[in-house]
Amino acid sequence: MELQDVQANTNDAEGAEQSELVQYLTFMMADEEYGIEILSVQEIRGWEPMTVIPNSPVFVKGVINLRGTVVPVIDLRLRFELPQVDYSDLTVVVIVKVQIDEAEKIMGIVVDAVSDVYNLDKDAATRAPDVAETSNKPFIDGLINVSDKMVVLLDLNKILDI
Repeated sequence: MELQDVQANTNDAEGAEQSELVQYLTFMMADEEYGIEILSVQEIRGWEPMTVIPNSPVFVKGVINLRGTVVPVIDLRLRFELPQVDYSDLTVVVIVKVQIDEAEKIMGIVVDAVSDVYNLDKDAATRAPDVAETSNKPFIDGLINVSDKMVVLLDLNKILDI
């Protein structure tokens, strides 16, 4: 069955709601794939040394100068309380723009490697199971199957509200 056939069958179904496809940029951390909405991504940069900010949380790596704008950068591994690893040639900083408390913020997140871009039906995502109460649970927007793997969809607004 071709993609057009699937869409035609979906559109013909009586009372069927129109599903909205959303593009997600996915990246790897600790052998797991995570996704963020691509519309929030400004650019992807290679790892570079940054200016450290004293007395900041351990997951805040510092700030970089992005064309005259001072951008704070957090290590997502440390934010999620994952083991720290040495940065490699694949390590990147994803520059994102988020809306937090009526203010627009530009921040960078350090991830192990960028993986892919997917068009996903956001309505097909399922909630994270209530297995254990962790401090990371509010950061998860949902889980979705892509081919033979599970992708964790993240809520950047909650992750970057520091």
